[in-house]
Amino acid sequence: MTPKTAAPRAPRRAAKAAPLAEESAAITPAISESASLAEAEAATTDITFADLGLSAQMLEALTDAGYKKPTPIQAQAVPLALKGRDLIGLAQTGTGKTAAFTIPIIERLIGGPHRTRALILTPTRELCVQVEESFTKYGRHSGLDVIPVYGGVGYEPQVKALRAGVDVIVATPGRLLDHLEKQNVVFDEVEVLVLDEADRMLDMGFAPQINRIIAQLHPYRQTLLFSATMPPEVEALARKYLRKPVVVQVGRRSGAATTVQHFVYPCPKDKKSALLAELLKQKAMDTVLVFTRTKHGADRVVKHLERDGVKAGAMHADKTQGQRTKALEDFKSGKLRVLVATDIAQRGLDISGITHVINYDVPQQAEDYVHRIGRTGRAASTGDAYTFMCADEIAMVRTIERVIGQQIPRISVPGYDFGT
Repeated sequence: MTPKTAAPRAPRRAAKAAPLAEESAAITPAISESASLAEAEAATTDITFADLGLSAQMLEALTDAGYKKPTPIQAQAVPLALKGRDLIGLAQTGTGKTAAFTIPIIERLIGGPHRTRALILTPTRELCVQVEESFTKYGRHSGLDVIPVYGGVGYEPQVKALRAGVDVIVATPGRLLDHLEKQNVVFDEVEVLVLDEADRMLDMGFAPQINRIIAQLHPYRQTLLFSATMPPEVEALARKYLRKPVVVQVGRRSGAATTVQHFVYPCPKDKKSALLAELLKQKAMDTVLVFTRTKHGADRVVKHLERDGVKAGAMHADKTQGQRTKALEDFKSGKLRVLVATDIAQRGLDISGITHVINYDVPQQAEDYVHRIGRTGRAASTGDAYTFMCADEIAMVRTIERVIGQQIPRISVPGYDFGT
């Protein structure tokens, strides 16, 4: 029952940096899909971190972390950010965008006064922790203090840390606004603001909180906005808060990761769990992230897998932060072979080595499909994305195919396809 051979993988698209014309009100740059992108890729192929003008402390930290060459978005974004330019980074997950803003921020803050000078807003707790870990990793020789601020955990330790003073705050908008209103933190000295996964934050309804937080910041700060997509809402946000930004783009805005092979498995709804258990018998399916539409659905899939002897855990909004953290750590360490999650995990999970992403339920938005499968095939690795499609999900799969610009091969498994 090995999947049929897919077409050869397409070459990865490169980054392109395009400064916006100062007299133009447009945020969206014209993106060429041919020669200019190829030229940009060639220009960044041989760049090393030493070529980016980084300090000895930073180069040492990057060496300690095992990094040798910047990714395309890092090669394009870091020098611009170091110059103090406002920046829009358009890139799918797995392209190294977190380091693209953490590295220049650390460089800017090294040796400066001990006060809150950088603020990073993220949509989820998991992404908040990931960004905080990135600051810790790249800033290990900088002496900078960073604190993650998000809900679902103790409030008082955050109050104590904020009032004591930190250099960098990484936060979700809701909990941060709560601290701001209680005057546990002030932003008079913030020099750099990062809006990470801006499209996701707006999708989650954080626009009012973002506006209220930014109203407390100095207008002449540096603002870096990163987003996987550029819908009108994000474009409006960029127009409002960024000054003459430079746009750095990696790949097409709605394009799926080119390091991932896609397959659709037609399957009746009541046979999806059995098909999942059958596919998991393949040795190649080593580290598998499964997405379900609902929290109850995730729990049901886990119970079904455990009955079949497969170690699996669930991750969704009804789980406590401690439970979510444990499931994630067990998945990273290999204690859990399968993690079943709702869309809370479609962004912000930086886990190397995920071999397969399985859409147990077809996502309701094509962009969610792109973000889900971006969990595998990260950092130039390769991966596979399987989507289980029942009869009433056919139309959504076709919509996804139109958006990503490619037809997804169908794989029929005897006994599980429609009518069998």
